[in-house]
Amino acid sequence: MKKAIVAKKIGMTQVFTEAGLLIPVTVLEAGPCVVTQKKTVETDGYEALQVGFGDVKEKNVNKPDKGHFDKAGVAPKKVLKELKLENSADYEVGAEIKADIFAVGDHVDVSGTSKGHGYQGAIKRHGAHRGPMAHGSKYHRSLGSLSSGTSPGKVKKGKKMPGHMGSVNVTVQNIEVVRADAEKNLLLVKGAVPGSKGSVVVVRETVKSN
Repeated sequence: MKKAIVAKKIGMTQVFTEAGLLIPVTVLEAGPCVVTQKKTVETDGYEALQVGFGDVKEKNVNKPDKGHFDKAGVAPKKVLKELKLENSADYEVGAEIKADIFAVGDHVDVSGTSKGHGYQGAIKRHGAHRGPMAHGSKYHRSLGSLSSGTSPGKVKKGKKMPGHMGSVNVTVQNIEVVRADAEKNLLLVKGAVPGSKGSVVVVRETVKSN
């Protein structure tokens, strides 16, 4: 992976191609990101870049983080992410990564935290079927059989049951960049990406071939 950037999800809209086709897109505020630290094999055992995204007031930064930013010689940033790039040695601390690293037609993977839905039943969480809704039925939206009664006589691991839904890291792979605006730091990618409006996502060069 040679290209990656941290972005903020603005929302969804739609654009038209020159042929008149309507494409649903997600608008991402991609960067600018500043390199705040370089991880090296000699000191850390691997190569990577730590980048900062989003401005924050200096008074809202604690002392350890303020010292970290002062050492790098950059303004305080709201979000810090680590990106493992093949060419991380080409970047220096303080360098900027902007939306122009991606172009129209590129395919990317977008990772983010999915929307949280709290505690949900098996129907909403896993798409299970409900029972009869008649008055005589004692089985409406509850979970069905959990296991066999005799052997093994216990609930197997991985059984789809009610529980906490959402708020997990999700990656949408191989989606196309429809537009890239370096001046406004905007990327328009085809389709939906995980997370709610205002959430932070990471856009990477796709691991899948076209």
